[in-house]
Amino acid sequence: MTGPVVAGVDGSQRSLVAAEWAAREALRRGAGLLLVHAGPPLPRRVSPVPGVDAWQQVGEQMLRRTVDAFLARHPGLDVEGTHTDTEPDEALLAASADAGLLVVGARGWGGFDGLAVGSVALRVAATADCPVVTVPDPAARPPDAEGAADEVVAGFAAHAPADETIGFAFRAARERDALLRVVHAWALPPASPSAWMLTVLEEDRGLWEDQESQAVSDALRGWREKYPQVTVVPDVVLLGPAQALVRASERARLLVVGRRTSPRPAERRLGPVTHAVLHHAHCPVAVVPHPA
Repeated sequence: MTGPVVAGVDGSQRSLVAAEWAAREALRRGAGLLLVHAGPPLPRRVSPVPGVDAWQQVGEQMLRRTVDAFLARHPGLDVEGTHTDTEPDEALLAASADAGLLVVGARGWGGFDGLAVGSVALRVAATADCPVVTVPDPAARPPDAEGAADEVVAGFAAHAPADETIGFAFRAARERDALLRVVHAWALPPASPSAWMLTVLEEDRGLWEDQESQAVSDALRGWREKYPQVTVVPDVVLLGPAQALVRASERARLLVVGRRTSPRPAERRLGPVTHAVLHHAHCPVAVVPHPA
C-alpha cells in the first residue's frame, strides 16, 4: 500500500473522471498523485518533423494544465505529472512498478460506442504488480452516483481466501468509514455421473447453505478482529460469482476482486469472473493481484 497513486490521463473526460477518483484516494491514503500521459511519436514517414514535435508539445501542455487544475482543486495534495513517448499501457505499467495503486478509466479516447473496457485498462489490470482500479464510463454511472450505498463489496472465496484481496477490501472500507459486504457465491453439488436427475430437497439446500455461511464466518474471523471498526455483512448467495458481484455492485462505491499472479508477466491474465466484472460492474473495480 506504499507509494503514490498513479493515474493515466489522455485528455478525455473518462480519464479525467478516473484521475479525480485517484486524487480522492490519494488524499485518503496521505499519498502523492502521479498523473501519467503517454503520447507515442508519430511515424516520421507520415508526418514531417515539425508535426512530430507539435504532437509531443500538445501532450505535454495538456498534462501541465491537468496537473495545475488538480493542484488548484486539491491544495493539500502532492501532484506530479510525467509525459512519455511510449505506448499507454507500457507507460502505466512502468509507472506502477513503485506505486501503491494504479487508476485508469475503463476507456480513453479509443474504442467505439458500446465498448465497456478498452485494451489498455484490460492489460494493466491483468499484468500490473500493484492493485489496479478501473473507473467506469461516467456517462453510464458516475463513480459517486446518487443512490450508491456507503459500502465496499468484496468477492470472496471462503474455501481458498486470498489475503491480499480481502485485506485491500477491509482497508478500503475503513478508509471510507463504509460497510464491507463480503460476497461468497456457491453452487449446489453436482449430480453423480450415473444420475439422470438431481432432486434437491429444501433441507439439503439449507444444510449446504449453512455450511457455506460457516466457512465464510471462519475465514473472516481473523480479519474482523484486525479491523474491529469495520462493519461486515457476509452475503452468501446461490449464484454464479460474476452475476453475484455485478448485482452487488449496483449500489456500491467500490468492488474488490482478486487476480492470480505469476512471476512471469507473459503468463499473467484475468480470470473469467474478473473479466466479466470489469465489463459489467456498475462501480469502480479494484483488481488486486495475489499469488496463485
